[in-house]
Amino acid sequence: MSKKSLDEINGSVVVPSVYEKSFFKKFLAYSGPGALVAVGYMDPGNWLTSLAGGSRYKYQLLSVLLLSILVAMIMQSFSIKLGVASRLDLAQAISVRVKRPARYLLWLLNEIAMMATDLTGVIGTALSLKMIFNLPLMWGVILTIFDVFIVLWFMRFGIRRIEVIVVIAILMVGMIFAIEVGHVHPALVQILQGFVPDKSIFTDQDKLILSLGIVGATIMPHNIYLHSSLAQSRRYDYHDFRQVKETLRFANWDSIVHLWAALIINCLLLILGGTVFFKKSDQLASLMSVFQGLNNTAVVGNLANPIMSYLFAFALLITGLISSITSTLSGQIVMEGYLHIKLPLWQRRLLTRAITLIPILIIGFVVNFDERIFENMIVYAQVVLSIALPFTLFPLIILTNDPKIMGRLVNKRWQTIVGLCLVLIITVLNIQLIVSTF
Repeated sequence: MSKKSLDEINGSVVVPSVYEKSFFKKFLAYSGPGALVAVGYMDPGNWLTSLAGGSRYKYQLLSVLLLSILVAMIMQSFSIKLGVASRLDLAQAISVRVKRPARYLLWLLNEIAMMATDLTGVIGTALSLKMIFNLPLMWGVILTIFDVFIVLWFMRFGIRRIEVIVVIAILMVGMIFAIEVGHVHPALVQILQGFVPDKSIFTDQDKLILSLGIVGATIMPHNIYLHSSLAQSRRYDYHDFRQVKETLRFANWDSIVHLWAALIINCLLLILGGTVFFKKSDQLASLMSVFQGLNNTAVVGNLANPIMSYLFAFALLITGLISSITSTLSGQIVMEGYLHIKLPLWQRRLLTRAITLIPILIIGFVVNFDERIFENMIVYAQVVLSIALPFTLFPLIILTNDPKIMGRLVNKRWQTIVGLCLVLIITVLNIQLIVSTF
């Protein structure tokens, strides 16, 4: 087994000394891994649930989005702490503490989860290519196999430049949705009211189920594995406790800032759905219907504009492409950590994408590449991720509570209690999401 998680990037980014006074300089040096993780909070599954929440309940579920991202920040902080304190990613830390059958079972479960993550990116990219170029879905799906070359091209520049590219991509997506929301003139007071939780979320069965879907689509296993590894990309002296604590501090700042960016983008999507498609949810059955509806006067009246449609499609294409980077790195972490097998990145990418494409193409030919059925596959991918999530979060909390692994950074009792309670709540919510889906 490789001694280091993601050998190619581990300890590759130089950071300032602990004696450096400038907070901003240190923040910039540590900033980046949070952006790669934030991409996972903006995938097509989040797009669908946010748009559906807006179209059915206007801005009332903004509070659910806010709560979801706050919980995500807590879970990512445990992941960061594990990586910084133990110099192991989550897969490595679990692997050395379980017997071989359990290790293989956990690998298989997480490998399926990684493929489900990859599936949402494939479908999102294929849909965006159909929107922009009217390319048949079959060819769009097949073309996604070539994004391995995009990933390899990015990897040539090192992790620091990849982080910059991803930050720019996130800013572009955020600007696109800010333009779209500005174009439709939402009611600011109602938006602010939407961030205040309403008791109807718990009393209205349909609203509760959709809220569960939003929570279930937010936290995903691959982000937990990814962050525990990327936190080690900074070159810090792990024998110097002061620098370890500083690394942990700034890694958390990086995570918080970029997760807030992901929250803003998801809120903009919900606001877009709530402003343009409220009480028209029957006309918002899919991402494709949003693209078509934004340019249809019969649906959105004088707000219809072809530029808005194509900006929406372009944002979907960007998120699909950059998610390829994160899903590749996550898959590499899981395979190396659990199986102790190290594959070249291009082989890992081709393997994951080829296995992902097989069921997509089979289902595609069976249903004649029906767009709505394709997007339903995103929903079922969320179910797979929901099943895998407890097997990621419970070990994470248990490991960070082990002083042999964490040393002086072991969880305080209240942190473990809060962490376990949140994981139990997330697990119950995901079970409810699975039941409601079927």
